[in-house]
Amino acid sequence: MKIGKRMELSERSIGYLFVLPTLIIILLIAIWPVIRSFWISLHDVRLNNPAKTEIHDQYGIDMEGYLNTAPFLISALDSEIQHAKAQKDRLQAIRDEVQKLSDLLNQEKGVKKRYDQVNDLLTDFKPVPPDLKYANIQNETAQKVKQSLSHIRTELEDMKKQGVLQKPRDVIGLTDGFQSALISPNYVGLQYYRQFAQDPRMWASLENTLVFTVISVALELVFGLWIAMLLNKQFIGRGWVRASVLIPWAIPTVISALMWKFLFDGQNGIVAKLFEVLHIVPNMGELLTTKWGSMFAIIVADVWKTTPFMALLLLAGLQTIPQSLYEAAEVDGASRFQKFVKITLPLLKPTILVALLFRTLDAFRIFDLVYVLTGGGPGNATETISIYAYKTMFAQMNFGAGSALSVIVFLCVAVISMVFVKVLGTDLVPSGRSK
Repeated sequence: MKIGKRMELSERSIGYLFVLPTLIIILLIAIWPVIRSFWISLHDVRLNNPAKTEIHDQYGIDMEGYLNTAPFLISALDSEIQHAKAQKDRLQAIRDEVQKLSDLLNQEKGVKKRYDQVNDLLTDFKPVPPDLKYANIQNETAQKVKQSLSHIRTELEDMKKQGVLQKPRDVIGLTDGFQSALISPNYVGLQYYRQFAQDPRMWASLENTLVFTVISVALELVFGLWIAMLLNKQFIGRGWVRASVLIPWAIPTVISALMWKFLFDGQNGIVAKLFEVLHIVPNMGELLTTKWGSMFAIIVADVWKTTPFMALLLLAGLQTIPQSLYEAAEVDGASRFQKFVKITLPLLKPTILVALLFRTLDAFRIFDLVYVLTGGGPGNATETISIYAYKTMFAQMNFGAGSALSVIVFLCVAVISMVFVKVLGTDLVPSGRSK
């Protein structure tokens, strides 16, 4: 008995060892990017702001900016003192204050360590590597430098108005450069999540995404099941028909979207004209210029492209159903509808779950089709959550807010997955077949 338990434990341990590499790969490929995005979303990271291009959890100094401003500011003030006709003592006091701030910063461990290296690189006109560019400084030092520079700038502005300064642009500009070299912590916590919770645009994009997802996936399931049942029958040329059905799905999405954009064109679009003739739309120009017209165009393009994928998955499920069940039902006098409801749908449930799950997650993350076809327009009428995240991250260069939107997309996808498994059942093997 003990030997059997030991062997069972040993086999279980070996099983865990085989599963461990898979878990590590999943962690690295799937979970780590989400964790990284969440970490970035807790910070105000902006690529269009030199002081916020990286994550800073404490005060720091841009060594390149500091060495390009502080020494030259002192030199500029020396020149102003030399040529000043009045208020030399005031200028000297400002100059001494800047020198004290420079000395205070140079005493910081991180600044002292990098000062000579960065200075040599700048003297030789060489780029400063990232590991030397930034140095952390104490909060007390940063606060003192920040307040002093603000006071110095106010003093210089006052002297500029009085006409005391010979070159006010130089000294004030160098003071601004010195101030911008000081880097404040950009940790904002859950600020972006609270902001988006009250953002009408985010909720509108989420609504557009849900509308698109529900309608397109529902239509793809209906048409896909119909096509799959047709392809499951025996007829001449079935192989050629199956191959031709997959052509829309095989076309790259960007090319497909460009094609449909020409077809939906309000002036020369063939499909737009056909929809107008059939009274599907009142005017062919409304397809890409109105909210619901654009949404209708996107859904049509997506259904055309992705229905073959749904049909392919469902066809695979149909071919696993034994033909003998249909023959027995036919002997019992069952109609086609009864065979579909009593045999096809119950046994096709696992395949429908997989197909719906794949397509729903894919549709919820839709980006390329919408981006090429409408760009989220007109206005933001067809802007999905992925389009909104892209615009925030790359158009506005706000990586913190864009990362928060990416995490929101991930949470929505996770909720959708759990709902599907809960509603349709976690056991993918029908109970009737397991007995």
